[in-house]
Amino acid sequence: MLLLPNLALLTTFVYRPLIDNIRLSFTDWNISSPTANVIGTANYVEWFGREDTRQILTNTLVFTFVTVMVSMAIGLGLALLLDQKLRGRNMVRSLVFAPFVVSGAAIGVAFQFVFDPSFGLIRDVMARFGAQSPDFYQQPGWALFMVTVTYIWKNLGYTFVIYLAALQGRRIDLDEAAEIDGATPWTHFRKVLLPQLRPTTFFLSITVLLNSVQVFDIIYAMTRGGPLGTGTTTLVFQVYQETFINYRAGYGATVATIMFLILLTITFIQVRVMDKGTKT
Repeated sequence: MLLLPNLALLTTFVYRPLIDNIRLSFTDWNISSPTANVIGTANYVEWFGREDTRQILTNTLVFTFVTVMVSMAIGLGLALLLDQKLRGRNMVRSLVFAPFVVSGAAIGVAFQFVFDPSFGLIRDVMARFGAQSPDFYQQPGWALFMVTVTYIWKNLGYTFVIYLAALQGRRIDLDEAAEIDGATPWTHFRKVLLPQLRPTTFFLSITVLLNSVQVFDIIYAMTRGGPLGTGTTTLVFQVYQETFINYRAGYGATVATIMFLILLTITFIQVRVMDKGTKT
């Protein structure tokens, strides 16, 4: 009985929209029409057959993989550093976490003053060494690098604070036992610390993955999905373009459904790997 209110909310605001989205993916609804014509699997056939699908999938995979791995690695490193008794560490902790609570659109606009090849900070620094800044807005590879670095900077505070909380809750007696046994810092990190952080790492791998796949504001503010049409377009940005720019809500629902199935599969694999790691 206590679960019923939450289940009702989940059904209304999560599961029903999900089912409606899957239903709309089999139609040609244009978002403004009161009716939607059923066209079967035509949207799915079109998506798998389009020339830009491979590029969009590659952008999504590269952006997601890099942001997950790099933000977790740097977040853990900063957590290890700022878990030490250092002067001014509380202020540094606040500075590291602050970007996470700032709007992604605002950060995207601010970082244009860093990456702009005409007047950006990177251009100024490289000019001092006689080098030329890459054209981040015209070269797809550099554009994807730009939005990836920007999002890592924004999301770093999240992984940092979660890892820091896990470090502060670890078993101190294991650290003392490792020190008595003469374990090297690398052995202590690999054999004592990482196993205790495994549940936290698993939690972050899922949450950061889900957040990275759904990034929209930074891409919209910095590149609008370009250059060259799809240089930084990801699956979630394609959903926006097809639904609200091209007025093909049925096709946008198809992309959203495919993205949901991909995330569901990846999350299922992560859970299985975590379960096996826990049993061993």
